[in-house]
Amino acid sequence: MQTIDTPLQFIQHTDNELLDAYSRTITGVVGGIAESVVHIEVSKKVVDQRTRKERVTQGSGSGFIISSDGFIVTNHHVIEGAGTIKVSLADGRKVIAELKGSDRSTDIAVLKIYENSLKALSFANSDQLQAGQIAIAIGNPLGLQHTVTAGVVSALGRTLRASDGRLIDDVIQTDASLNPGNSGGPLVNSLGQVIGVNTAMIPTAHGICFAVSSNIAEYVSGKLIMQGRVKRGYLGLAGQLVNLTERMIAANRLELRTGVYISEVEADVPAYNSELHSGDIIVGFNDHSIGSVDDLHKQLNEKTIGQRITMQVLRGGHKATVAVIPGEMR
Repeated sequence: MQTIDTPLQFIQHTDNELLDAYSRTITGVVGGIAESVVHIEVSKKVVDQRTRKERVTQGSGSGFIISSDGFIVTNHHVIEGAGTIKVSLADGRKVIAELKGSDRSTDIAVLKIYENSLKALSFANSDQLQAGQIAIAIGNPLGLQHTVTAGVVSALGRTLRASDGRLIDDVIQTDASLNPGNSGGPLVNSLGQVIGVNTAMIPTAHGICFAVSSNIAEYVSGKLIMQGRVKRGYLGLAGQLVNLTERMIAANRLELRTGVYISEVEADVPAYNSELHSGDIIVGFNDHSIGSVDDLHKQLNEKTIGQRITMQVLRGGHKATVAVIPGEMR
């Protein structure tokens, strides 16, 4: 049998080909979602600290449409304190928007415009994100044209401090830098699905940007549309992080080395807290170990409102069990 030797041929991808494929992905995504990204203008009344006179200031940001009948997601800080809110659509229309609800604790707000047949974006499942996948940030900072930055998901599961002091969990870190005015715009994947809501950047950290994950944004926006707010539990106490002594930890078989020291318990609040005393150290909530105020905030969700909850506190160095009934935070 005669064999014919043929040389092996290697398929080589040049950098140009790879860059072209990447570029086509970005431009394809932007072309598909750009009309769903809107410009938001707000007018706010502020008091001039120097003259003590009230004046009107203008602010702006971005947002994106999540339903064909005009619900729009943006950041809480974009519309905070706004007197009037106007939305500019991609086709040039400018319409008045109604604030349906806003949640300072996650920096998410929902607006409503009364227009029909709008193109809406869909939320992806942010639990399926992986570090390294493409992330595209798009905004509409001037109402004239869109700005686009692209990069990768740098890290998952970050936390970010909201303006009310609570931690925003499940934050996405990306190197897709945010341009001024892009807050509230979507962070999307290569399919054009929303994986996060662009919310913050650290100027001194060379373009490290953050986005509230799509799962949190979808949950919060749904609550804002249906209820106008996100319900959370409230105990009516002031507390701070405190380190526990080795003796306290060993004697009470504690898992964590810190707790929440109660400095004040408010009376006459819509919560049952009379079994808590100033000087107590909270170390447990419904069998969940508590090591910080943030741990306690995580447990005080909507499901705890009006429910009898057992808490573990250190009182005089010894663990005691007390009962509380959280009210609704206002």
